Amino acid sequence: MSDAIHARRPLTGVPQLRRCHPLWIAEKPAEPLSLRLICKRLAQSFRLMVGVQDYQNYLRHMQAQHPLTAAMSEREFHRYCLEARYPSKGGKLGKCPC
Repeated sequence: MSDAIHARRPLTGVPQLRRCHPLWIAEKPAEPLSLRLICKRLAQSFRLMVGVQDYQNYLRHMQAQHPLTAAMSEREFHRYCLEARYPSKGGKLGKCPC
């Protein structure tokens, strides 16, 4: 059985390259790399490392993916993220705060 799995068929004909299609196509052109953009992305990365979610990114997602649903306020959003990370209700397991 294992011989049948590892057996290779000889190639017949001329091998053809298949065209690769991008999985994601940008709707608008990417911003040129500038010091301002680098600082913005670096600050966003540091916030995500310590667990502070990006509210503006959430708003863009809600507008693009769920246009009929009302987005949470910034205060509600941060409260939701804290509750998801450190649940206060008993019997609900979440991420370890350490």
